Amino acid sequence: MSNTLFQFCPGPPDYKLDWSAIADEFDFVRAMCGCVQDAVHHAEGDVFIHTEMVLRELTKIERWRALSPKERETVFAACLLHDVAKPFCTKREDDGRITSRGHSKRGAIMARNILWQMNTLFDVREQIVNLIRFHQAPFFLINKHNSQRMLFEISMTARCDLLSLVTEADARGRICKDAQRLLDNISLFIEYAKEKNCLSEPRKFANSHSRFLYFRKEDRDPDYEAFDDTICQVVMMSGLPGSGKDTYIAENFSHLPMVSLDEIRKELKVSPTGEQGAVISLARERSREFLRRKQHFVWNATSISKQLRELSINLFAAYNARVKIVYVETAEEKLFKQNSEREAVVPMKAIRGMMDKWEVPDLTEAHTVVWKHD
Repeated sequence: MSNTLFQFCPGPPDYKLDWSAIADEFDFVRAMCGCVQDAVHHAEGDVFIHTEMVLRELTKIERWRALSPKERETVFAACLLHDVAKPFCTKREDDGRITSRGHSKRGAIMARNILWQMNTLFDVREQIVNLIRFHQAPFFLINKHNSQRMLFEISMTARCDLLSLVTEADARGRICKDAQRLLDNISLFIEYAKEKNCLSEPRKFANSHSRFLYFRKEDRDPDYEAFDDTICQVVMMSGLPGSGKDTYIAENFSHLPMVSLDEIRKELKVSPTGEQGAVISLARERSREFLRRKQHFVWNATSISKQLRELSINLFAAYNARVKIVYVETAEEKLFKQNSEREAVVPMKAIRGMMDKWEVPDLTEAHTVVWKHD
């Protein structure tokens, strides 16, 4: 797949959108055709029609036109991809209503895959991905009981000012009875983010331990400066098989003991696609031994989804360990080449399965996150 997505972003002076060319270029756009939507929220028609309307409305917004070219392209890409998962998430409920529950999260993962295959710059890609992940949040955040926490979580990965543009275009690019209410809620979202000093940058915390505890526990004061009582540091590796995690460990952490899931699989004679229960159990027990001794160590596994990382981080945090995530990534061709050269090659099908759950770690998860990419 060529890196052609951004070339379709309308520019000055007329900001003309060539929707036909976009539809001709991308399979994921054509897949939106015929994907029905609930008429209460989308009386305009299917996802294909809605996405075109969203992009046309985006080009009319003066705040978007005032952005830098790179920022305009970022928001444009997020709008183009914001409902990319609807064809895979849409179903009809028993009462006849149509729902696409979960399309934001799945769409973010799909967008990451699409943009990775296009060799999109890492920082640009991840901004787009997280704008998609949270693209519905400004519609309802102001009415949530945990609105402040949600706002701060969003700000750690997505710029709230750019997010408000994606959501505004989404609201304007549809036919529904509550369009004004949606726009009012977006305005309140902007004002709230301004008030909390995280409209165009991540919310600041007193220190990394304060931030780590805030996103792990409910009802914490975000301004409280937590005493750092950590006893050791666990380095958690994260990345697809073949991305270069072992090389990074050899170059940076060879002095530390390691809990390696690959080594345990070899020890227990378990294949990467086999039942992993015994492997995980032994890895966690060896981790506990290091934690009891207050000893730094490396946790070497793919840890490719947030859910998988959280299971391990919960264990480390229970022992008051400081958590450092090192995420390693490389280009598609290089990844599969390096995987094929591994002693224990992971089947292509298994890697593709991991990519369906692929979530890049962020600063809501750990004290420190290092992103190593080509």
